[in-house]
Amino acid sequence: MKYKTVTSGKYKNIALVAHDNMKPALMNWCNTHKDKLNQHSLYATGTTGSVLKNKAALDVTALISGPLGGDQQIGALITEQKIDMMIFFWDPLEAQPHDPDVKALLRLAAVWNIPVACNQSTADMLITSSLFDQEYEKSIPDYSSYLAART
Repeated sequence: MKYKTVTSGKYKNIALVAHDNMKPALMNWCNTHKDKLNQHSLYATGTTGSVLKNKAALDVTALISGPLGGDQQIGALITEQKIDMMIFFWDPLEAQPHDPDVKALLRLAAVWNIPVACNQSTADMLITSSLFDQEYEKSIPDYSSYLAART
């Protein structure tokens, strides 16, 4: 596998996702960090996006609900390099009917080397990092030879 270096901009595109039992925790976390989050572009799966718009007063682009394909929409944005990081408060104690979608989303985040926080402690570490509001370089898969061979 070949890799290339890309630069993540100063202003980030941040995906916000939460399972039902974790939506209050994500909302509280977003309220705590609202000033910082409002400086970036926010994307969320449907229900989470509605909660964050209405109860946290954040400007969020809401996609469709996760189980209806919103997880896959976020995944597509990751593969298109339109998401720079993801805050995903998932519920480790509750079985999810769309668990394969969740695993695929987390796999894509790993493949495309984006920072992911799956709990409040890690989200706190990300948002307080000196890199949060700065450009930074990262390695991602370079599929240009694959794409050139197909044309």
